[in-house]
Amino acid sequence: MTRGTIAGVLAVVVGILIPTTTVSVASAAISTEGTFGIRLGEVTAALGQDPRAKQYIVDHLNPGTTMHRRVQVLNNTGSPMRIELYPGAANLGDSAFHFAEGRTPNELTTWTSLDTPVVDVAAHSRQTATVVIDVPRDASPGEHYGVLWAQAASPDPEGSGIRTVNRVGIRMYLDIGPGGPAAADFTIAALTAKRLLDGRLTISTEIRNTGGRALDMSGELTLTNGPGGLRAGPFPANLGTTAAPGEVSPVSFALDGQIPAGPWTATVKLHSGLVERTATAVIRFPDRRGASDRVKVDGPSTRRIAVTSAAATGGALLGLGLLLSLARRWRRRRAAGS
Repeated sequence: MTRGTIAGVLAVVVGILIPTTTVSVASAAISTEGTFGIRLGEVTAALGQDPRAKQYIVDHLNPGTTMHRRVQVLNNTGSPMRIELYPGAANLGDSAFHFAEGRTPNELTTWTSLDTPVVDVAAHSRQTATVVIDVPRDASPGEHYGVLWAQAASPDPEGSGIRTVNRVGIRMYLDIGPGGPAAADFTIAALTAKRLLDGRLTISTEIRNTGGRALDMSGELTLTNGPGGLRAGPFPANLGTTAAPGEVSPVSFALDGQIPAGPWTATVKLHSGLVERTATAVIRFPDRRGASDRVKVDGPSTRRIAVTSAAATGGALLGLGLLLSLARRWRRRRAAGS
């Protein structure tokens, strides 16, 4: 995903998902010039360190409560724009975040409103609007998904009857239920080294969402201890994997095809928000194109590292206690002898 003016938003042009963070009035563009966008204007204080909360509307709400969140609508074109703001339905499936067409409703959208549904934004300017999410007391528990859309339509060119509708949006992940939010967590089950038919190399992981919240996966892969002591990476994870609670999802990494077959020590570091997990395995890329080699990650060994660290800490404290005890005994004996 490119790093444009609007970090982390979901961008759509005429209903097609595109890998940019802003949308052009005429077409998708990497440059922010000639584009419009939407971004969060504030983050809940309790989520200030969570990178997902800076990109998306992510929060936990109790039934019967109301949340207000400011957003900024930006116009990077040379002309004024009228931009509509509205919520739309979304859901998770097949390790991806899926948005519905148009203004399709769901339970979350019926709770969501805006203080300014239509904003007029001057050229090279921005306007602020407030999103209000009013959760009823009988709201169904669990995580709800949606998109807060900003939409603009281009003028009808010369009476052709065809208008281009462009929209960009911010994902919404709202966890509903009494008490605190459901915990987010995942495990890494396996690494698969593959040589594609065109000769390119990839490594993919299998992650299992073991928590109660959706995960937007990112991370990096590093190869060490290669032939002759070679090292490669880090390689960024291919973005776009959103794992629903309980789902097993792939996360892949594209590598340079000139990397030797190995063996390598592959270390994968993945995270979603503040949750981070690391897995290491020895892999080797197949020589034959189209072949793959799957290696399970030794979960218990990862846990043993934590146990060993705790045991080492406990051992150090025990050793310190023994030294203090011996010192006290030595002082008592010395005092008795004098």
